Amino acid sequence: MSRYTQARKAAVVMAATTALLVTGIPVIAQAATPDAPSAVAAQQASRAQLIASATQQTSTLAQVLGLGSEEKLVTKDVVQDANGARHLRYERTYAGLPVLGGDLIVHQDATGATQGVTKASEAVLTGVNTTPALAAPKAQETALAAEAGSALDTAPRLVVWAADGTPKLAWETVVSGKESDGTPSRLHVVTDAKTGAVLSQAEGIKTGTGQGVFVGNVPLTTTQSGSNYQLKDGTRGGQYTTNMNNGTTGNGTLFSKTSDTWGNGQASNKESAAVDAQYGAAATWDFYKNTFGRSGIRNDGVGAFSRVHYDSGYVNAFWDDTCFCMTYGDGSGNTHPLTELDVAGHEMSHGVTSATANLNYSGESGGLNEATSDIFGNAVEFYANLPADNPDYLVGELIDINGNGTPLRYMDKPSKDGGSADSWYSGVGNLDVHYSSGVANHFFYLLAEGSGAKVINGVSYNSPTVNNITVTGITRDKALQIWYKALTSYMTSTTNYAAARTATEKAATDLYGAGSPELLAVGTAWAAVNVGTLPNNPGGVTVTSPGNQSTKVGTAVSLSIKASGGTAPLTYSATGLPAGLSINASSGLITGTPTTIGTSTVTVTAKDAANKTGTASFTWTVSDSSSTCTPAQLLGNAGFETGTAAPWTASSGVVDNSASQAAHGGSWKSWLNGYGSAHSDNLSQTVTIPAGCKASLSFYLHIDTAESGSTVYDKLVVTVNGTALKTYSNVDAAAGYQLRTFDLSSYAGQTVTLKFAGTEDASLQTSFVIDDTSIATS
Repeated sequence: MSRYTQARKAAVVMAATTALLVTGIPVIAQAATPDAPSAVAAQQASRAQLIASATQQTSTLAQVLGLGSEEKLVTKDVVQDANGARHLRYERTYAGLPVLGGDLIVHQDATGATQGVTKASEAVLTGVNTTPALAAPKAQETALAAEAGSALDTAPRLVVWAADGTPKLAWETVVSGKESDGTPSRLHVVTDAKTGAVLSQAEGIKTGTGQGVFVGNVPLTTTQSGSNYQLKDGTRGGQYTTNMNNGTTGNGTLFSKTSDTWGNGQASNKESAAVDAQYGAAATWDFYKNTFGRSGIRNDGVGAFSRVHYDSGYVNAFWDDTCFCMTYGDGSGNTHPLTELDVAGHEMSHGVTSATANLNYSGESGGLNEATSDIFGNAVEFYANLPADNPDYLVGELIDINGNGTPLRYMDKPSKDGGSADSWYSGVGNLDVHYSSGVANHFFYLLAEGSGAKVINGVSYNSPTVNNITVTGITRDKALQIWYKALTSYMTSTTNYAAARTATEKAATDLYGAGSPELLAVGTAWAAVNVGTLPNNPGGVTVTSPGNQSTKVGTAVSLSIKASGGTAPLTYSATGLPAGLSINASSGLITGTPTTIGTSTVTVTAKDAANKTGTASFTWTVSDSSSTCTPAQLLGNAGFETGTAAPWTASSGVVDNSASQAAHGGSWKSWLNGYGSAHSDNLSQTVTIPAGCKASLSFYLHIDTAESGSTVYDKLVVTVNGTALKTYSNVDAAAGYQLRTFDLSSYAGQTVTLKFAGTEDASLQTSFVIDDTSIATS
């Protein structure tokens, strides 16, 4: 997991939806969920006033945040909580140039005091040279070469590229063209203004595919103009639907007729697809309005419009921020319009993401972008609750994109589609964003409904979890409130999965309180998809580690294990105990006489009367009884739990407790590298190994990388007194921690310096995470 996620240009466009209408009567708004008080209350303050207030503070906040004199803040959005706390979202400029990856959110309490800031990048911009060595025409040439057959859409503009942690002057050029299926392309290419290297390229048009279905008779709100009726909804920001008549340019012609009855349920009737689109837009508007108090896609009361019958035989649909519109093709043979409801909600939700967190459409942030649209598209389907489109946790189940009746994606077990990830791993960000989205989709399903087999609305689900973690759902309504709050108040353009866990935990705390069951469920659901570890369990069981143990063969042992919390009585068990030892199930006392030399990892579990459990792990070394050496563990601060390095000597920032990389034990660990840029980190400690002793070095190592293939790019060298014991690299990356051991007996009677030295090249991060170290003598 990179400390600085490499940013890519944010998403601006989306996909498709299916519905069918017959009559023209108003849609009846549903009541707001009782679990949405914060979002609805936030609308009580005028958005314009909130924006104006945020803008008035830009100069002061720039100073408070320590920004340089060349940096300015530009207000993008403000979210106000029910208690008056505000979250001010800003873009940033440097010397008048837009900063890509410079967005941030300032969090203030009800008095206006700044409580914290969430940044897309920690990059310091001071001293960036704003004079390009590479001229704009060269950048334009490079951008055009990035997509065959493209034409210039927007001329190169100078920007500061800060998303990867190393700010540099760059050109951003937008080129337009067509994908192989006819979808418009608007590719944003960011080029280094000094070297000409392509730093990032991201598609501005976000798409989906399908064959289209109808959803039955649904009501619409239309507008009467003279003797004609129009597919225009004056109650929802004036959103309307037009007929592209198989064209690909312009905005089409507004649907209008003398009667207020639309469509006949057949694809051959051009009004039918228009009804589906108009209803999809209305249902999405109502869902956001009545669930979160959000007025339209941009929260500005302006409705989006929809274009149907785009191109000929176009098997796709998309959302485009530049026209603020949805566009639908008619599918194969112009007989299968792509207008399913959850796909419509999905695509328009891309617009909501663009107006808020603006999650970059690549890497892990791209997966979160796609998952946000799946989550809210699914919610629109549940909100509408149409008889012909049974609400479920399947994505695009009616469009039959696979030709065999299976859905496009599954939220309970994403891997069922053959490509999506069920849980996080170090390379998940390298997947297509529609597949890396599986991690967040699975998290949301677990948070809403819980793990295990169940039937919902007649549909069977079975959601497995990492390490068989049990998750109890908190209801879909609460899960939606948490995700929306996290998106609008805490996520930025570069948010990755670790940061998404932090954002949702903050959102759950805001909405339901610290220590709430909802907050515990958020952490548990993330752990169930391998994003971080299980949270501390309020009211649960906590086992205190006794520390690493060293004893001799034939010497009696008595070690008391302490546990707290839970519902009495507690029952104890243990795995990995040295031969000859056992634990008392009632008292937790470990007794016996060890019979075998060796080192093992012991895990003690305490379970309460409500079946809640807590665990603690430690090593136990059994040495030769004839040895004159006193067994000992020589390293100080072996698990880094003091929160500082001493007595280690370490590079700045190496001893760390962030959620981005979980500790093996406790909360702290040592994290070397992981910056995705040229960097080196060191960690060392000097100890004396007594004469006559055997000595063993052990430590837990987790290697996480964004590199691929078998080429070594980034390294960790473990040395003792300058002699290399082992070199690890990005090629050795693996899930979880691995125990590494080395015999240091040859150093008995000497003072030795143990050193970990990490080096990282100029691109793509590798993290070397070390915890629970030991030099044990026996």
